[in-house]
Amino acid sequence: MKVKQAEFVISAVGPGQYPEDALPEIALAGRSNVGKSSLINRLISRKNLARTSSQPGKTQTLNYYRINDFFYFVDVPGYGYAKVSRTERAAWGRFIEQYLVGREPLRRVMLIIDVRHPPTKDDQAMYDWLRHHDLPIVVIATKADKIPRSQWQKHVKIVRETLGMPKGDPLVLFSSETGQGLEELWALLDESVDWNEGETLENPQE
Repeated sequence: MKVKQAEFVISAVGPGQYPEDALPEIALAGRSNVGKSSLINRLISRKNLARTSSQPGKTQTLNYYRINDFFYFVDVPGYGYAKVSRTERAAWGRFIEQYLVGREPLRRVMLIIDVRHPPTKDDQAMYDWLRHHDLPIVVIATKADKIPRSQWQKHVKIVRETLGMPKGDPLVLFSSETGQGLEELWALLDESVDWNEGETLENPQE
């Protein structure tokens, strides 16, 4: 896909600030510091449009990025940061649940996992929760450049087994550094938003 336009729109703190143009939304979820911002930047071929918070685990906003005036990437607050209090975790849960369950334009959730390590308890809980609510998921096993190519399939198998992923559910091995998995991921995202009058990401609104 050729991204002609990408812009940060808003850091929304509640439904009253969500965009009202009904464009499709693709959410990115994952642990704090797992690489969501790097993934967005790689997908849109920008170096630093999406920026990492200086206080991991503290951000309680949904960061909206409008792509080609056709859809949004929505960066969801990271989870699993050890220094976040129980009260803050509870607030995060309510905020994110309200968005993921109730947001009509949401078309897919990208759950980002660090492929170097087995999914954490928080990763497993998030995956199970998304499946429970029947949300369309693609698991992104990122940081593939950090392990030898000969070990890729071993680590992917660990991710699938730890999460209990059904056979055939999409998992993309990805690297923001090398672009590994970029075309495969865009193909899945194209399916996610190709929902209205035959439009596709490769030829948006033409």
